[in-house]
Amino acid sequence: MGPHPAVAAIRLAVRRVLHDILNEHQPAAISAIRGISATPEQTPHERPPSPLVLVACSGGADSMALASALAFEAPKLGIRAGGVTVDHGLQPGSDLRAEEVVLRLRELGLRPVESVAVSVGREGGPEAAARDARYAALDDAADRHGATAILLGHTRDDQAETVLLGLARGSGIRSLSGMAAVSGAGGRYRRPFLQLDRQTARKACMVQSLPVWDDPHNADPAYTRSRLRHEGLPALEKALGKGVVEALARTAQLSRDDADALDAWASQAEASVRDATGLLECAKLHALPPAVRRRILRRAAIEAGAPAGSLFARHIEEVDRLITGWRGQGAINLPGKVVAQRQGGRLVIRQG
Repeated sequence: MGPHPAVAAIRLAVRRVLHDILNEHQPAAISAIRGISATPEQTPHERPPSPLVLVACSGGADSMALASALAFEAPKLGIRAGGVTVDHGLQPGSDLRAEEVVLRLRELGLRPVESVAVSVGREGGPEAAARDARYAALDDAADRHGATAILLGHTRDDQAETVLLGLARGSGIRSLSGMAAVSGAGGRYRRPFLQLDRQTARKACMVQSLPVWDDPHNADPAYTRSRLRHEGLPALEKALGKGVVEALARTAQLSRDDADALDAWASQAEASVRDATGLLECAKLHALPPAVRRRILRRAAIEAGAPAGSLFARHIEEVDRLITGWRGQGAINLPGKVVAQRQGGRLVIRQG
């Protein structure tokens, strides 16, 4: 008798990602796993070590299900598997809960396992600040341990929430594309569960008797995502019927495909709209489709020093009016003390 369908689903999702990691990043490791030296001259002791994959685990159902699947699948592929839990220090006793997660991961057979304490700032709001601190800690852990990848437990439900948050911000098609299955420097972050719903992960934990921790912040109406999860999405399903989450997840993938194509177009077009000194020519920019032109403007602003996370659609629209609605207006102030202004038919974007 095989595993419960929920367990089988999460294991299959993780197995596919681990195969991708092996194929993309570790051809030498694959040879070592199969008992083949990378070169004829190498001895068995010189073969490269098998790759290390870490799971980011909060102790919640999604990440515990992910950790259990990684612990089950990785050894069969000759992959080393470890785990990291991040203590944000935002709740009393968070350090003790982090220690409990470490113990649970070790009980699953994961090595190395560690808890990392972070200090959460205030920039961008509490949710964004916690996210920034968490990813910085995960990046540091991956670098210290030499990990090839970090698995994240985001589900299809998380993806739907991300799409709705992007829609509310009005930040364009890229914000509607949600979370990528592969992201980060060198494709470090992998999200195996984007096609699985939250209930599948919770069911997998239940049938395996895996203890889980439900973060009270996930039910706190003070947080935007929490309100969306417990009020917004249920209201949408009541008004529109079941299938809203699946439809939003599909929208994310379609939007990502479109955004990737437009980004590629903008990258190719950028050289053609710069003069010999590298300045952007307004007339040539005006001739481009708005979606392509605004991508070039956004990239130029970021290269000049504007923080990507603080650069919103309204900022780019103001800069775009220097191209499409020129009436002698003055310079546009952007985040990061970056200034955009039109001078003699050229668009100059630089630190003020």
